[in-house]
Amino acid sequence: MNILRRLLPNINPAALSLCNGINITKQNINGSQIRYASNEKKDQKKGDHRIEKDSFGELKVPADKYYGAQTLRSVMNFPIGGEFERMPYPVISAMGVLKKAAALVNKDYGLDPKIADTIACACDEVISGKLYCDHFPLVIWQTGSGTQTNMNSNEVISNRAIEILGGKLGSKTPVHPNDHVNKGQSSNDTFPTAMHIAVALEIEHTLMPGLKMLHDALACKSKEFKDIIKIGRTHTQDAVPLTLGQEFSGYAQQICFGIDRVCDTLPRLRMLALGGTAVGTGLNTNKGFAEKSAAKISELTGLPFTTAPNKFEALAARDAMVEVSGALNVVAVSINKIANDIRFLGSGPRCGLGELLLPENEPGSSIMPGKINPTQCEAITMVAAQVMGNHVAVTIGGANGHFELNVFKPLIVSNVLRSIRLLGDSCTCFTKNCVNGIVANKERINKLLHESLMLVTALNPHIGYDKAAQIAKTAHKENSTLKKTAVKMNILTEQQFDEWVKPEKMLGPK
Repeated sequence: MNILRRLLPNINPAALSLCNGINITKQNINGSQIRYASNEKKDQKKGDHRIEKDSFGELKVPADKYYGAQTLRSVMNFPIGGEFERMPYPVISAMGVLKKAAALVNKDYGLDPKIADTIACACDEVISGKLYCDHFPLVIWQTGSGTQTNMNSNEVISNRAIEILGGKLGSKTPVHPNDHVNKGQSSNDTFPTAMHIAVALEIEHTLMPGLKMLHDALACKSKEFKDIIKIGRTHTQDAVPLTLGQEFSGYAQQICFGIDRVCDTLPRLRMLALGGTAVGTGLNTNKGFAEKSAAKISELTGLPFTTAPNKFEALAARDAMVEVSGALNVVAVSINKIANDIRFLGSGPRCGLGELLLPENEPGSSIMPGKINPTQCEAITMVAAQVMGNHVAVTIGGANGHFELNVFKPLIVSNVLRSIRLLGDSCTCFTKNCVNGIVANKERINKLLHESLMLVTALNPHIGYDKAAQIAKTAHKENSTLKKTAVKMNILTEQQFDEWVKPEKMLGPK
């Protein structure tokens, strides 16, 4: 994930793939029996756990985990979906970014510099992915505010900082998860901040490279095909001519506009809620904290984040996320149209349109020997369908901001991040394995061009619409050519037809 290369030079490759999570097999208020990942002991023995407590009481926490009681309680209470529903890694990494920024800024507001710097070191391990697989087990389906993921982050960072300082895990000293790691913060402003950081970084490093690659490839094909005249189609029926290059220029422009639409959402996406605390008033934080934190986050990520001008909107609404998802939805619509056109233009090889020759990447059938299918088109159109579905969920989530807080945030961010990743990856895949290798079947294109009855449109200025329509209908009925039919009907001569019906003269205004 390229995000990390911006944040830290040393990236843990394991964090870039799906890690084994935690599955609940049995619930127990004194500590769940947990089936851990394959590299851990399944049966907890004496000494393999420590006692941690929250306001609800004590829990047995695995001794080798940095998370604490609140994280474990969430694991116990929300055994939904398993490891494949874990909070997305970009959100956790973004939590590390904002917690590091807050700790460094809080030096100005009384936080012991040694504690602040140690918190920052622990945050680096969260950002890098080193701690993701083993210490962030929570799923998306939890409290809608993301409070439990915020506390998961606080507990992991504080315990890792305690360990760095030579303390005892779970002691909450000398680094406290709430008093130090969460200083001047609330889940209500940290989680939306993490959402915005994560999505902005993923757009920058995952989505945009894929979209730009696809745009450039389509634009290149447009130039390559600029002199190939073909028959156009409207309503899936024959229409007047255009060049294959003109057709591909439309595809390139769709992607260009898609990039513009996504970029247009970035100014609002880069506004951060941090500093609003519980309901947007900034209770329990300090003047200047919000602005300094946004500046520090910008420094850490290389993106121009700012503090949100109105924290009440920043906590209660997720309009910026819905807007981003809407832009992604339009991109999906565009990609679906482009991929379907390419698929149908490449249909065949003997009995379809056959105007395009698509790359042959793999066998297509387990029963029909030699069959090759347009699999890249199929894959990216499935992605488009998924992104459209994700947008429906995001829209519903955004509509459920009640009073001072939206409580569908994990749903929203997980779907937006999935859409970004799917679109970025699929555009790259589609470009490399399909678009770059498309070849025009000039012989087939020329044959279909001269068989089309819609070339008769060129006669309108000379003989009028009604006579031109009569020629086309008669030619179609008699399975004849336009030229033979026009001459047979004594409407014009062969010389006149050849002079007036020239596809190369039908490609633009006179």
